[in-house]
Amino acid sequence: MIEIALYQPEIPPNTGNIMRLCANTGCRLHLIHPLGFSLDEKQVRRAGMDYRDLAVVQEHESFAAFNLAMQGRRVFALSTKASRTYAQTEFQTGDVLLFGPETRGLPEALLLSLPDELKLRVPMLPDSRSLNLSNTVAVVVYEALRQHDFPGLG
Repeated sequence: MIEIALYQPEIPPNTGNIMRLCANTGCRLHLIHPLGFSLDEKQVRRAGMDYRDLAVVQEHESFAAFNLAMQGRRVFALSTKASRTYAQTEFQTGDVLLFGPETRGLPEALLLSLPDELKLRVPMLPDSRSLNLSNTVAVVVYEALRQHDFPGLG
C-alpha cells in the first residue's frame, strides 16, 4: 500500500528498524544510493533481526533512477522545513514517503523541485531539530495505514 524511500541513509540501526517496520506492515522499502553503510553490516542485521528476509527492499543506484521507477506516483518528501503536516494529507494506495539522511535531511534542491502539497512534516516543539528517522517513518506510515483501516493487518 504505502512505500517508504530512504534517500542516502547513514545510520545502520535506523535502516534495520525501518526494514522491520516494513516486514510487519507490508510496506516496500526503497533505498537510494549511496548508502552510508553496507547492508551486510552487523548493526543492520541486528536491528532488522530475522525480518530482513521478510521485508521487500528495492535498491536504486541514484535519485534519478528512483524518480524514474516512481513515475506516476505521489512522492511525499518529509522535512522539518515543510509547512504542511502529515496529518493534513489523505494518503492513497501507492503513495511513497521519502525521508532524507539522518544528519542533513533531504537536499534543498530536491525540496524546491516539489510542490508544497508534497512536502510534509511531523509537528514538534519550535526549537527541536528533528525526531529519530525510524520513529518518524513509523509515525507517518501508521497514519497512512490508519486512514485505510490498516489493510491486511490484524
